[in-house]
Amino acid sequence: MGTPAFRPEPVRVRVPATSANLGPGFDALGLALGLYDEVEVAVAPEGLRISVHGHGAGEVPEDDSHLVVRALRTTLERVGGQPPGLTLTCTNRIPHGRGMGSSAAAIVAGVVAARALVPESADHLDEAEMLALATKLEGHPDNVAACLRGGLTVAWTDAQAIAHAVRLEPAPFDPVLFVPETPVSTHAARGLLPALVPHGDAALNAGRAALLVAALTSMASREGDRASQEGDRVPGNGSGAGGVDIDLLMAATEDRLHQSYRVPAMPGSAALVADLRAHGHPAVVSGAGPTVLAFAHAGQGEELRTHAPEGYVVHLLPLDRSGARVLIGGAGNEGPGKDVVQRGEARSERFC
Repeated sequence: MGTPAFRPEPVRVRVPATSANLGPGFDALGLALGLYDEVEVAVAPEGLRISVHGHGAGEVPEDDSHLVVRALRTTLERVGGQPPGLTLTCTNRIPHGRGMGSSAAAIVAGVVAARALVPESADHLDEAEMLALATKLEGHPDNVAACLRGGLTVAWTDAQAIAHAVRLEPAPFDPVLFVPETPVSTHAARGLLPALVPHGDAALNAGRAALLVAALTSMASREGDRASQEGDRVPGNGSGAGGVDIDLLMAATEDRLHQSYRVPAMPGSAALVADLRAHGHPAVVSGAGPTVLAFAHAGQGEELRTHAPEGYVVHLLPLDRSGARVLIGGAGNEGPGKDVVQRGEARSERFC
């Protein structure tokens, strides 16, 4: 394959924060959240210039080891080759080292931006291949699947270590995120996990993970059936119509595989999870922590805010149902964006 034809104008990509595991769904379940990083990439005559704003500014590397650049270059190599130079601007709103998918967002942004920089690559780099590329860089598919596709995702790797995912439409609810001041590295959090767990604990988690998928999607399914019969739209997040069963979620979010083992790295988060659950609010550690995710009915977020310990920042977020989006043109161009991936024959247009 020869050197590809690069798009002459900048490409802007928006990627959502994600929460993985959701309690029992270790390394499998992911949920996309309405908090976004944006990346703008342009082909330059030479060199590499990186600007970072927001989280990580002055801390993340500004060379080829930058995670977005690594994902960009890996994907560009896959679709035909490297440009003479790159200019990258990152606007980071997702906290780093907090279990909200910041590394997955960086990787997905790089993969998606590279695909958009080479228009002809859309014909031979589909969503499945983007997921596989992103997973190889991230090491596990749960966050990258939700970041790429939006909504609720169930991800797995096959016998050849290739990642796959299915996307589900979550029922209406409001995620509430409690973000502490101090980060915890994913590597350190994973290092606390045992190599083996009791069979009974594994069995409990298998059942709870299945129940959790049902609990998070059952109302959406019922509303979807009703909408198809009546010709109405399914109520959106926070609509007040329907929603998740909080009592069912209390049982469905039980976990014995990872959260208890990570308490030494995040005792404050563990105490907050226990406090929220004691007051009837389903709560879990988000990803590898230390952020805590609570599931709330619409309008209940302010009540949960009172549980935040000193030093925690509370985010009352909507669900993200769209996943990664790409907008051709720089920050001053507010033209129509498009889906990163095709679903069926349609390519829906949106504004980023």
